Amino acid sequence: MTVRDLHSVDIVRNITQYLVLVFVNFLCTSFPVSANEVDTINTSIGRLQVEKMAAPFVHPWSIAFLPNAREYLVTERIGQMRLVRNGIISPPIKGLPKIKAQGQGGLLDLAVDPDFKENSLIYFTFSEPVSDYKSRTSLAKGKLSFREKLPLLENVTIIFRQYPPLVSDIHFGSRISISNNKKIFVTLGDRGEPELVQNLTNHLGKVVRVNKDGSSPDDNPFKGQSGALPEIWSYGHRNPQGAAIRKLDNSLFTVSHGAAGGDEVNLSIPGKNFGWPEVSYGKHYSGQAFQASVRSDVIPPLHFWDPSIAPSGATIYDGALFPEWSGNLFIGALRGKRLVRLKLKGNVVEEKEQLLVNQLGRIRDVRTGPDGAIWLAIDDENGAVYRLHK
Repeated sequence: MTVRDLHSVDIVRNITQYLVLVFVNFLCTSFPVSANEVDTINTSIGRLQVEKMAAPFVHPWSIAFLPNAREYLVTERIGQMRLVRNGIISPPIKGLPKIKAQGQGGLLDLAVDPDFKENSLIYFTFSEPVSDYKSRTSLAKGKLSFREKLPLLENVTIIFRQYPPLVSDIHFGSRISISNNKKIFVTLGDRGEPELVQNLTNHLGKVVRVNKDGSSPDDNPFKGQSGALPEIWSYGHRNPQGAAIRKLDNSLFTVSHGAAGGDEVNLSIPGKNFGWPEVSYGKHYSGQAFQASVRSDVIPPLHFWDPSIAPSGATIYDGALFPEWSGNLFIGALRGKRLVRLKLKGNVVEEKEQLLVNQLGRIRDVRTGPDGAIWLAIDDENGAVYRLHK
């Protein structure tokens, strides 16, 4: 394909995205949805309700709750962020930086600063354009403000940029998790360049850990080490699109896509190698096995899937609504179109349950809500936010 052909494809794609945007804006501003569609499902703790809370969203990627339990933010991969208040979806929030919404890239994850009541800060990841063709996963922060009752972002600053930028439009990661001591973890995909993942001079296939200003903490495992970037926390990841902090002990769990198989749930350990692309329980897309499934210098997953279910967002449940599920890890699946519950005994998976199999669609994000419900974002051109409750 020639450069002219690529340019033509981009023009068609941009026109299509614009028309979709215009249509969705019309729906959201003219007919805001306060959706109350309710279904019920059987679970290990009894029958629960599945309630549609707000729609439509264009490929929603992340949910983040504000201190007011009635308000939450939603990112749409096409490059838009919206505020939902009492089920009413705002117009797109102004103030976002330039975003390259192409392939798997776009506006991705969201996190609210632990001190939001004092500083009104939020953090978000996105595919940042570097040139006409290159992009990278970047982490930004901004102040959520209101003007004429409409939300907007001010003082947006990019505090971390994945190195190097690449032409690829796949495997951006990325999830944001903020630890009890207010350090920020960001999971980063290999951008389709697996041969570079074991190299510590880049951010590909890594989990990074930064301070709230983007600097690298002094106790990062590779800080001060020659031939390694100081932000790196762990490496050997393929495309980790899920992450969750267990507040009880500040443990970080990551969830990563495998190839044809080998999706992984990992307990993140600083400075350790998680194997990609050399060690995996799965198979290449060709059907060929990996070099090994176990190796002495590689941390094995707590759980894996083969074949792949394409896991994405995750949460460690710490709400009051389902005490029987306290400390359980919930993971959404894209290809698998389900919600998976993993009961952890310490760091060992003791029980597994599959919920909502093929009922809602591709579950992109999973959150524990301030109301104790389990909230879900469904990745679709006509996506929606749901919650699971009694």
